Amino acid sequence: MKELYRKIDTLLELVVFKHSIFALPFLFVSILVASKMANDSLWFGFKLLFLALICAVSARNFAMATNRFLDEDIDKDNPRCQNRPNISGKIDRFSVLIFILVNAFIFIISSYFINSLAFYLSFLVLLILGAYSTFKRFSSLAHFVLGFCLGLASIAGSVIILGKIELYSVLLCLGISFWTAGFDLLYSLQDIDYDREKNLFSVPAKFGVQATLFMSACSHALAVVFWLLFAYIAKLGIISFVGIALCAVILFFEQRIVRKNFEHIDRAFFTLNGYLSILFLIFVWVDLLWN
Repeated sequence: MKELYRKIDTLLELVVFKHSIFALPFLFVSILVASKMANDSLWFGFKLLFLALICAVSARNFAMATNRFLDEDIDKDNPRCQNRPNISGKIDRFSVLIFILVNAFIFIISSYFINSLAFYLSFLVLLILGAYSTFKRFSSLAHFVLGFCLGLASIAGSVIILGKIELYSVLLCLGISFWTAGFDLLYSLQDIDYDREKNLFSVPAKFGVQATLFMSACSHALAVVFWLLFAYIAKLGIISFVGIALCAVILFFEQRIVRKNFEHIDRAFFTLNGYLSILFLIFVWVDLLWN
């Protein structure tokens, strides 16, 4: 039993489970908006709540484990990645592969019990999540593909509750996509020399530091624009717009922190973005309650 607990703990370390905080709040933002549209209520039932959580966790586990599995040849010589369980030898490749397949199965089965559209889309979602890791080998769009992967959470919220993809969820998806791409561009500055050595197509490696900073700032500006459009189309109130304004301030300070000192990239990446996603959810939730 101790060995099983140890392996589970190692797998959670492998997928950095605590980073679910980035996408999960946006899933529930989308679900709450959809529920308000469908039932004029923020409560959508225990069944969908349970299935939504299972889908979110299994999809993220699949995506992160696949990334670790496919990138092992790249990560093994990167000093920043030496403590990852699959690189340090704490877990073998076969166990990681089984973990990937189990989570893919859980995601598909959970989607089946939500509705038919969720089930049909589950295969496409897994394809997109799995393909992300290959992009950095041939395209600088990898940062934006990662953003879209997280943005799919908002589209999932619409599908789960409404059984269709509403425009508000697409706009929210685009906002999340540019937000994620913006902070991933900053985060990738840490690996600029290594990526160049390995001939990887990250934006810093191909275009340099200043171009990366510029693209990150533009991405975050676009994120705010699409979040504002989302709030307008979803007919949200002033409270949501105030929340988005506060998120814009957070992104401004994130850009400022990284420009002052690249050693603070981790602080900007993990702390500020974690606060931002939770803040966004709280303001939309309060807005929907108020209205």
